[in-house]
Amino acid sequence: MKENSIMDFDYNSEGPLALVLDIGTTKVCAIAGLKNEYDKIEIVGVGTVKSEGVSRGVVANIDKTVKAIREAVEIAEKNCGRKFKSVHVGIAGQHIKSHHHHGLLVRNDAYSEISVEDVEKLINDMYKIVLPPGDKILHVIPQEFTVDDEKDIIDPVGMAGVRLEANFHIITGQISASKNIMRCVEKVGLEVADMTLEPIASAKAVLSEEEKEAGVALVDIGGGTTDLTIFQEGIIRHTAVIPFGGNIITSDIKEGCTVMKDQAEKLKVKFGSALADEVYDNRIITIPGFRGRDPKEISEQNLAKIIQARLEEIFDLILWEIKRSGYENSLIAGIVLTGGGSLLKNIDLLTEYHTGLNARIGLPIEQLAHGYSNTLASPIYSTAIGLLVTTLDNIELMAKMETTAMEEVGIIDSAHSEEKEGGQDTHQSRGTSMVQSRWYHKLFTYTKEFFENTPDSEF
Repeated sequence: MKENSIMDFDYNSEGPLALVLDIGTTKVCAIAGLKNEYDKIEIVGVGTVKSEGVSRGVVANIDKTVKAIREAVEIAEKNCGRKFKSVHVGIAGQHIKSHHHHGLLVRNDAYSEISVEDVEKLINDMYKIVLPPGDKILHVIPQEFTVDDEKDIIDPVGMAGVRLEANFHIITGQISASKNIMRCVEKVGLEVADMTLEPIASAKAVLSEEEKEAGVALVDIGGGTTDLTIFQEGIIRHTAVIPFGGNIITSDIKEGCTVMKDQAEKLKVKFGSALADEVYDNRIITIPGFRGRDPKEISEQNLAKIIQARLEEIFDLILWEIKRSGYENSLIAGIVLTGGGSLLKNIDLLTEYHTGLNARIGLPIEQLAHGYSNTLASPIYSTAIGLLVTTLDNIELMAKMETTAMEEVGIIDSAHSEEKEGGQDTHQSRGTSMVQSRWYHKLFTYTKEFFENTPDSEF
């Protein structure tokens, strides 16, 4: 996959315009948007269709997924009145795993400053660790650095020392999963500009900087999986994927109430509650029978008991992951719930009772400009809006970094900028290569190494 420069993105009169794609288990959502002059996100096109070719975040049927992507993109393009050549895609699923690793670099000169290249070498070394066959590194996220005996350093560049160490949070995924997503998008006639881990994108949409600093666990309950992302001191400390989501609750209702799957989904959405003790009326829900058969009656409290039992199992797994992370006592901001599963009535109360941590429902409206549609103010769109925020932030960062790099090599000069048209391509490539050498740029180009130098014979 080729590396993008800022020149590859779509622009209009107001600035760069991006299209993102959230390929989920229950829906495929395409959203187009841009940043306004107040640094807020304006949504100009939305296309959402039912997903039938994805299971637990992984493509299970290429043709059905291609059809859903095509329909969602066409709706979004029609809404914003323009066509797109590339799309920014989210990746998730139960194949995502996280690891912690320690890196060490011994420098020859104790008196010279630690450079960007030293830090980049330490990060690049993480891409050489041995992984199970078929896995590749998606994200390498530095936790903190140590220079000699000085610990808990966020940015060591400019310091002096012999031993440069760092703890890393490494997120991996299966190559086949990403390749299947890429094939689906390419069959629609679009190019995959980049891929971002969806839980990280969701965090962009619903978490405040204060929550990330204080310590917070983001629980994104999707259709096929539940994603956990733990932040502390503004850094991602732990990620995990629970292989259960809203669909397993629907299946439980289907089995427990002996109804059809679509009836079970309607029961969950319209009458479902996460806490049986909060159902006081205990109304009787009547479901029509088949072909003259007697109607079926289900009590609202029994329905809630089925839902609560499965949710408690999911939260047991979340609690186990929180304890495994070592940040059990550091989550001052508690738990933030998002995703379609968080729409269940009283789920925030169940979370608090079951985990002992305070909880709130995360709505993806923090970054949106005024006048947004009420439809978008739903946890269902947290991932898609988060992908858009991440993409536009990356475009903005790339623009600033390329401008800075070009100034350093003499492309942009206030007195002579118009006289240097001739060798601009050569200088621009030099400027861009300087940008790519920045170690912190790796935090934004998450999946660069995921696709590079991978022979086709592996697939």
